[in-house]
Amino acid sequence: MNSKIAAIIARKGHTPVSELTAYDYPTARLVDEAGVDMILVGDSLGMVMLGYPDTTHVTLAHMLHHVEAVARAAQHAVVIADMPIHTYDTPEQALATAHALMAVGADAVKLEGGAAMEAQIRAITQAGIPVQGHIGLLPQKVREDGGYRMRGKTDEEAAALMRDMEAVVRAGAFSVVIECTKHSVAKAITEACPIITIGIGAGRGTCDGEVAVFHDLVGGYPWFTPSFARPKANIAGEITRAVKEYIAEVRQPE
Repeated sequence: MNSKIAAIIARKGHTPVSELTAYDYPTARLVDEAGVDMILVGDSLGMVMLGYPDTTHVTLAHMLHHVEAVARAAQHAVVIADMPIHTYDTPEQALATAHALMAVGADAVKLEGGAAMEAQIRAITQAGIPVQGHIGLLPQKVREDGGYRMRGKTDEEAAALMRDMEAVVRAGAFSVVIECTKHSVAKAITEACPIITIGIGAGRGTCDGEVAVFHDLVGGYPWFTPSFARPKANIAGEITRAVKEYIAEVRQPE
């Protein structure tokens, strides 16, 4: 196994793990040099980079293009590549997609789903490719699963999420993202889970680490910010200011 991933695994129950998205060379280089543990080339690029309404429009060709750019930049962080919708419908297809993403520089792949995806995850891990699972809210399935709502609110949902985690673990994943899940449920899953859990919209400190979309973190996408995001900057405002200053200088040169 990749030594960087082995080091992440060893942090279970000790030092929390940081994960951020990046979709291009300069962003990946900046977050890598800042010391982030894992870089996710997420299919969220469909919205924040390509202008699609959701992740279901992202193709494998899109992902290969962006993963290759990020991989050229990352020297220290683990690079994880999202597998886009309908590229892992069967174990055979899942393995082929994983191989394609690894060939352009990914250190690991991520796919959405728990018990329903156990065979796909196992096919990939048995081939020696590290997998990050993803349970809770599944962005690729929001249209059929009732939209962007909190998961784990009922006892039945909480029990199903626990079974999803157990399936991901059985299949050999090294970590699992828990998205938009009731905080107490995310905490219970983390306590029962032998692998690293990474939360997003699942409560601060409930998981072994957190993942955030880069543009949410730096205020780079002002048209929509998730309610759980904690922006640390206002890059969009600075870009607007700089562009207006440039326009003014062009129109009134000294």
